[in-house]
Amino acid sequence: MRTEVWSNDLWRLTTSNVTEVAGFSYLEPKRHIVDIAELDGEEAATFGVVIGRVAAAIKAAIGVDRVFVYIFGESLDHLHVHLAPHRNEASPLIADMIKGAQHRVILPNGQEVWVSDRYPLQDSNITEAAIADIRELLTEQSTP
Repeated sequence: MRTEVWSNDLWRLTTSNVTEVAGFSYLEPKRHIVDIAELDGEEAATFGVVIGRVAAAIKAAIGVDRVFVYIFGESLDHLHVHLAPHRNEASPLIADMIKGAQHRVILPNGQEVWVSDRYPLQDSNITEAAIADIRELLTEQSTP
């Protein structure tokens, strides 16, 4: 159950009435889109300003250390940006992107990383190819 707390011509912010985290909110475009990559025009132009504004309001209203931002897309057929108030000392939310136990690994270059016990690190050829492809695609596009 959610209550609409703010909207404009493009965006709507709703906040959960029943939740483990007071102030847990959802920012969504009024236009029906499934994925963040479908934002265009004024939606795309205002997204950063709007998410910053609503996150700052949530942070101030709840008195939290930060507001986590998540986007999940498997269960809903409409873009919802989840804004989760978080207190550093105690929160039911996790700060890790991957749930589960982790262990420390020292890479050959000496860098320390925390690795999921359930999900292996991707092969460096795969990650480097992804980096190169993303860079190339963004370089080919005009600057927003």
